[in-house]
Amino acid sequence: MDYFVYVLGTYKNSKLITYVGYTNNLRKRLYLHNKGRGAKFTRGRKWKVIYIEKYFTKKAAIIRECYIKKNRKLRNTIRNINI
Repeated sequence: MDYFVYVLGTYKNSKLITYVGYTNNLRKRLYLHNKGRGAKFTRGRKWKVIYIEKYFTKKAAIIRECYIKKNRKLRNTIRNINI
């Protein structure tokens, strides 16, 4: 089964904010985030996918998700690519 690490983006007060997660069904997960049934941080906003990475194991996806969440420089690079 394939797993995806994704970065969602939306604008708040004209500033791009991001959310990082992982899933095995990206389309369904994005739908849940946009319907208010995703992570609490994502509720009440309209999100779009701005970055995706594919992994073949859940463990690899979780490790990468944690790395992206902790690495502000990488998240800023992803943000700047998508502005």
